Amino acid sequence: MKTVLLLGANSDVAKQTMMKYLDMGCFVMAASRDLVALENFIQQNNLAVERLKVLYFDAEDFDGHQKYYETLPYKPHIVVYAAGFLSQNEEALRHFSAAHRMMKVNYIGAVSILNIIAMDGANKNLEKIIGLSSLSGVRGRKSNFVYGSTKSAFTQYLAGLRQELSARKVVVNVMILGYIDSKINQGLDLNKNLIMRPEYVARHVVGAGSSFVQVPNWKWKIIYWILKLLPENLVSKLP
Repeated sequence: MKTVLLLGANSDVAKQTMMKYLDMGCFVMAASRDLVALENFIQQNNLAVERLKVLYFDAEDFDGHQKYYETLPYKPHIVVYAAGFLSQNEEALRHFSAAHRMMKVNYIGAVSILNIIAMDGANKNLEKIIGLSSLSGVRGRKSNFVYGSTKSAFTQYLAGLRQELSARKVVVNVMILGYIDSKINQGLDLNKNLIMRPEYVARHVVGAGSSFVQVPNWKWKIIYWILKLLPENLVSKLP
């Protein structure tokens, strides 16, 4: 039985990902700061508690990450980093505390815990690390460049980690995600034709192949490549 460590398990995509790994017969260690919400979700959906372990995890507790990993009940085959925090660009520009928290949750916390996991050569089980990133990190844009910078840094970190772990045949994927119908995006004015359901995204997470970049949905694949290839003078005109 494969063991999955799901970090940031209380997000809408992570909850659906947890359900899909359980359906595949995996044992899931679901880690979050909000244990009450996670336990309620598990009970409401009658999930297989015999193959579930709910754990507390704080992405910002860098000093505690080493001990956290060492005390896990099982060393994982698959790790999914789904923790995330979003503050609006205006807030992040005016109040560094908002920007700093995005940096800590979206990037620094990920590097902290994933370095520890990746450098545990004694864990022969490890076969895959998946990070949930964003289209916002592909190019800097006026509307969300502070948040986007944290996701860009996370994506580049995962790219290097993939190279670092290739000799051990550990696959590293980055999920480049567009708009999702989730609580992190509540209240935002988003194009309804581009919004993906969490269950749809979760299917792509658990089905991630060997390619590094994974972009669910053909519409978002087109947008991804447009953003990658668009000249800077045109990017500057985007919102």
